[in-house]
Amino acid sequence: QVQLAESGGGAVQAGGSRRLSCKLSVNLHSGNCMAWVRQAPGKEREGVAAMRPGGNSEYYSNSVRGRFTLLHDSTTNTLYLEMNDLKPEDTAMYYCAADYVPPGTMVLCDVGTNFPYWGQGTQVTVSS
Repeated sequence: QVQLAESGGGAVQAGGSRRLSCKLSVNLHSGNCMAWVRQAPGKEREGVAAMRPGGNSEYYSNSVRGRFTLLHDSTTNTLYLEMNDLKPEDTAMYYCAADYVPPGTMVLCDVGTNFPYWGQGTQVTVSS
């Protein structure tokens, strides 16, 4: 069981930056996957960024690559999403999501991964 708690959402003007935080209740091993997924009103859920705990590779959707950056602090079990050059189309509820599999096993890790554990979400609103 993994609990996730997001924070950092809010209102920002286009071109601005925002940093989202996700505190995980457990320290995941490198076979797992963590991600940020967003959903705008009337639109399908979109995975925007994913990575393995302690991994040196991140995966980004085309819509955010070059503007968003994932960071993982293993000492505090916190996943961050640094968002720069924000656009009105980035307006959405942002969710932190994760897998949890036993040590010695590995899950597929990509922005399209289906995750069993989710946070409550934090709203980001970008105005033009």
